[in-house]
Amino acid sequence: MRLLLVGASGTVGQAVANALAPHHELIRAGRHSGDLRVDLTDYASVERMYDEAGPLDGVITTTGSVHFGELAQTTPAQFNLGLQDKLMGQVNVVLAGIARLRDGGSFTLTSGITAAEPIRLGVNATTVNAAIEGFVRSAATELPRGLRINAISATLLTEALDAYGPYFPGFEAVPGSRVGLAYRRSVEGVGTGRVYTVWQ
Repeated sequence: MRLLLVGASGTVGQAVANALAPHHELIRAGRHSGDLRVDLTDYASVERMYDEAGPLDGVITTTGSVHFGELAQTTPAQFNLGLQDKLMGQVNVVLAGIARLRDGGSFTLTSGITAAEPIRLGVNATTVNAAIEGFVRSAATELPRGLRINAISATLLTEALDAYGPYFPGFEAVPGSRVGLAYRRSVEGVGTGRVYTVWQ
């Protein structure tokens, strides 16, 4: 298959690339690196990415920022960061891609364990991840031409312990190789409207 991976340079993105690149043609996209450049918060940029990528059998997004901080001190602008970046960024990829993917193609989005397991300072992350999963379940009922859509919800990756470990006390980390397999399952499988979890 010919696949587009958005966020390929990140920790999750690298794990996904390792799982998929041996089996498929992989085009990498990112804000600052990759074969293609894209800003997912800019719909015109997303459309340009698709124009440059050409025909595709699947799109995987492993990117998006959220705000971490005390709710009582969070401003609307800070909360909107996650809504516009991780949530709407991935929604933009789907909206722009529906008409561009080949029949039977797939979208694989990224949510996270905080959708089901809130953490301290993580209200924005929980809100955004839960919204992504709701979008996936509903969008699956309306996608045309046999298109599929799923989300991957992983816990903390072993490779990200140094950066994010303090936010997830008591959580068991999982290796990126296991998380990469979940994305391969979404891309190569038959499921749609699913949230594949990698929590332990």
